[in-house]
Amino acid sequence: MSRQLGLLLPVFAGFLGGADLPKEWIDKDTGHRVVRLSVEDGTQSLYFHQNAYTANGKKLIVTTAGGGISTIDLATREVKPLVAGPVSVLVTGHKTGDVYYTKRAGGVVVFATNPGTGATREVVKLPAGRSVASVNADETLLLGTYVNGSDPPRGTADARFGQRNYQAPGLTFAEAKDLSLHNQLMAIRAGAPRVLFVVNTKTGETKDIFSEHEWLGHLQFSPTDPNLIMFCHEGTWHEVDRIWIIRADGSGLKKIHARTMNMEIAGHEFFSSDGKTIWYDLQTPRGLDFWLAGYEIASGKRTWMHLQRNEWSVHFNVSADGTLFAGDGGDSEMVARAPDGKWIYLFRPQRVPDVAGIKTANADALITPEYFESERLVNMSKHDYRLEPNVTFSPDRKWVIFRSNMLGPTHVFAVEIAKAQ
Repeated sequence: MSRQLGLLLPVFAGFLGGADLPKEWIDKDTGHRVVRLSVEDGTQSLYFHQNAYTANGKKLIVTTAGGGISTIDLATREVKPLVAGPVSVLVTGHKTGDVYYTKRAGGVVVFATNPGTGATREVVKLPAGRSVASVNADETLLLGTYVNGSDPPRGTADARFGQRNYQAPGLTFAEAKDLSLHNQLMAIRAGAPRVLFVVNTKTGETKDIFSEHEWLGHLQFSPTDPNLIMFCHEGTWHEVDRIWIIRADGSGLKKIHARTMNMEIAGHEFFSSDGKTIWYDLQTPRGLDFWLAGYEIASGKRTWMHLQRNEWSVHFNVSADGTLFAGDGGDSEMVARAPDGKWIYLFRPQRVPDVAGIKTANADALITPEYFESERLVNMSKHDYRLEPNVTFSPDRKWVIFRSNMLGPTHVFAVEIAKAQ
């Protein structure tokens, strides 16, 4: 990206769009440079745990207003169409860098397109009723779910925000969302079982690996272990045991976090880039005490990093080297009810030291407490948080990338981690 600093201030006017919007500015409240990467209104970055970067780290994968896929060159900011919509993006492959996505045509067809050459290949066709959500580290398996019977109806998503516009009399957005999720969960538990399955990308062979009367979602393959899967029990977080791992052959089912108090919640789980740690939002209890919790898969070691109310974020993420974290903030209608939480944050973890160098005899078996030193990167006061910003770190760890409607239309932005000079 260019080092030339534009001194533009953002024009927060919903009627502006495209070429009329500022391309970059210095956030007057944080001193950090913000760049608008996208050109077309309605462009969005991917969900926070979907790998959106090409294998060489040079291009970002985004979706367009028409449901297509484009690439953004992170050095030149050149935007190029890659796939015409409507399609649903799964992930960018860690091995080939191909972009995997699905089209619906009497069922689900999975394709992969190379972002450099544009070459496209059909990976597999699946029957109607099945969905896939992830590709494993060596791109030999797809991961998906289906309902072994009839699925209860769900509401219609609001296209502006990528989720339902939850509303109920006397309830905040977060509370109305929880009520809706609870009702859906009860219907699912009373209905047909849901099945977790894998698909061989070479042969198209499918294999069911797990089934239960729970709402299975948030499917993720480890970025490094081709046979490790993470999934969740969807629903109202304080009534489900959310975070689980399982092997691709169906063995090794394990719950990652066990609740210790009523109204404790954990969720929005994601793998570290090296695949060694699972990170997740933890609240003890809901809406009162906030942590980003880590579980080391090999050892079972746990680390909890404390956050202040205003620092709580809809989603968190971690840099490739594990030294920095980012959060996308939240508004007063969300679970933290933060009075001043509408910021993009950078977090630097700090360990709580042993007093006088003295620690308890079983300290190594206990949770390691840490806390975040936070830095505000972008003022998001004009952002409507029904659109989740979904922060990620650029591969070179110099930028935090997110989506926002703070200028009116939805666009993809990057904020420079180093302050403008």
